Amino acid sequence: MSVARSNAARYVSTRGRAPVLGFDDALLAGLAPDGGLYMPEAWPTLDMAGLAGLDYAALAARVMAPFAQDAIDQRELEALIRDAYAGFDHQAVVPLVQIDTDTWLLELFHGPTLAFKDLALQVLGRLFDRALAARGERVTIVGATSGDTGSAAIAACRDRASMDVVILHPKGRTSDVQRRQMTTVDSANVHNIAIEGTFDDCQALVKGLFADARFRDEQRLAAINSLNWARIAAQVPYYVAAARALGAPGRAIAFAVPTGNFGDVFAGYVAARMGLPVARLVVATNTNDILARVLATGAYRRGTVVPTLAPSMDIQVASNFERLLFELVGRAGARVQALMDQLGSAGGFDLEPAALAEARALFAGHRADDAAMTATMADVHRRTGQVIDPHTACGVAAVAAAAAPPGTPVVVLATAHPAKFAAAVTGAIGQPPPVPPALADLAARPERYTVLPNDLGAVAAFIRARTARA
Repeated sequence: MSVARSNAARYVSTRGRAPVLGFDDALLAGLAPDGGLYMPEAWPTLDMAGLAGLDYAALAARVMAPFAQDAIDQRELEALIRDAYAGFDHQAVVPLVQIDTDTWLLELFHGPTLAFKDLALQVLGRLFDRALAARGERVTIVGATSGDTGSAAIAACRDRASMDVVILHPKGRTSDVQRRQMTTVDSANVHNIAIEGTFDDCQALVKGLFADARFRDEQRLAAINSLNWARIAAQVPYYVAAARALGAPGRAIAFAVPTGNFGDVFAGYVAARMGLPVARLVVATNTNDILARVLATGAYRRGTVVPTLAPSMDIQVASNFERLLFELVGRAGARVQALMDQLGSAGGFDLEPAALAEARALFAGHRADDAAMTATMADVHRRTGQVIDPHTACGVAAVAAAAAPPGTPVVVLATAHPAKFAAAVTGAIGQPPPVPPALADLAARPERYTVLPNDLGAVAAFIRARTARA
């Protein structure tokens, strides 16, 4: 499809029935009032030459600036990003580690909660604070997590006077470390809910809260998970940084991306639309393989969530796929709405042949079950000495699906520190992963969370009772 290119920071809904917004309004709204997801009205062009010699914070500001134009200037944005990453435990922020002739790990787990979500959410917390302070407003941030988003959102938003943060996680379906990173935070503005259901149930509840216009306005709801466009925008820079380090724009780079909700890999698509030479985006899934299946067959069919060793990817309804769908149908909001209605009523839909062919031109899919993850963790450790987590193992297992020409670098996004999934890693390599200082006393900290049924009314009542209003 053809989309106009400009530097205008204006955002439209994927379903075509919501007002066009500027960056700050889209940031604070999160989900569009018509149920759609916000997308840039036009794609900016990436200036690769202007990125030479920049450190990560400066590069990230250059990449993100067109998306926030008219809301925040590049100098202020760079200062905000530099502050966001000041506490990361690696000076490079997102270092590359070579594990094979043409295969690299992009380590995205050097932030406060040891997962890639920190790269975006530490920035988002500050963007929220800035926008809300300018308006004299307070919001209730509501998010669903399959494991890592919740702790990263809490770390970014805890103790901030302008917001309450309410995180829904599926009871018993995260790792112990993931749960404790959320539930041991002792901050008055943090509220954890364990939903008796799956991540898909949690995500549906969040969408239901936003769909209730009266509740949304009463609570001034805002979204911080990947439904929020700014989350996607803040993930684009690490694709650009990795590609630049490995020779772009002089050669194309392939990426293998562990993903369940399609947000992280969609950021790679955004980088490609901006002009980054991307040879391939491999969607690496676990047994919950709706994304691999749709790329293989064209059929997007909701299934039953199966618990795996990679719980952050235990998802069967990938919300951000709607953003790609918007592109594949020529940005026809009514068509997207019809397909989403079909997903709700019939449990799925089929991509038209032209749309599937367009998706396959850039994307490939790969599925790794628990046995494959375990074997991959063991193989990488045996060959290289590197310890990787199960999600990253899905990415490494998917490298072959990139089908990249010899000499094309393939970057695997290493999305979480292996210590967050110690049992799975120990089972694979025969020894526990090293425990970073951030997790040293985690098991001894008291937990605070509320168990609720998969019921929209119960969740809404909890939020009304717990959130402080200014």
